Amino acid sequence: MAEEPESTVTTGAPAESLLDKISDKLHGHDSSSSSSSSSSDSDSEKTVTSSARDKVFRLFGRERPVHSVFGAGKPADVLLWRNKKISGGVLGGATAVWILFEMLEYHLLTLVCHILILLLAVLFLWSNAHTFIHKSPPRIPEVHLPEEPFLQVASAMLTEINRGFSVLHSIGSGRDLKKFLVVIAGVWILSIVGNWCNFLTLFYITFILLHTVPVLYEKYEDKIDPLAEKAAIGIKKQYAVFDAKVLSKIPAGPLKGKKLA
Repeated sequence: MAEEPESTVTTGAPAESLLDKISDKLHGHDSSSSSSSSSSDSDSEKTVTSSARDKVFRLFGRERPVHSVFGAGKPADVLLWRNKKISGGVLGGATAVWILFEMLEYHLLTLVCHILILLLAVLFLWSNAHTFIHKSPPRIPEVHLPEEPFLQVASAMLTEINRGFSVLHSIGSGRDLKKFLVVIAGVWILSIVGNWCNFLTLFYITFILLHTVPVLYEKYEDKIDPLAEKAAIGIKKQYAVFDAKVLSKIPAGPLKGKKLA
């Protein structure tokens, strides 16, 4: 009878160890499941944040960077000041031309004639320099303009002009009333600005804006886009009010009936 407790002790020990193993496995499974759930939660949060970033409002509905919008070439590099020396030189040249024709009231024909006189005088003196220095100068190279670049520029201009005509045709056809009103308002504002200054000054102002506004927008686009979104929402609300009070009351049914008849 004294040996029975020993047998119970010896048989209970492996049972307890088995229970410990099962509990350890359960704890390990819980920890792995919690870690996997936390990782899945973090992945879902990342996808939410990435989708939220993708849905950020961008001015004019653009989906590409500003550099790509401008063509991602040399003109884009100049407008966005990728090379400050070239951009500054272009802007300085345009400023010099504007000062020459507007501030000093120089005329284009007079400038061309004076440049031709100066070039002819330099070429004549260079060709007859042997009478002064007793030595024949090097031959003046002949200048020939290549034909291909001018054809490419003319083709690009022709394509853009035809595209502008097609846009005007689509606007004038009355398919989009909102676009029609926006274009009319823009042309009217442009006509008012044209009364204040001549074409050269207007071209110079546009040139200055092209060299300042895109680079400032690219630098501060995260601050400008939310303000533009609020402005766009306000404009849409005002247009909805204008549509409900004015545009919706314009009778369009009888005109369509007459056309069909």
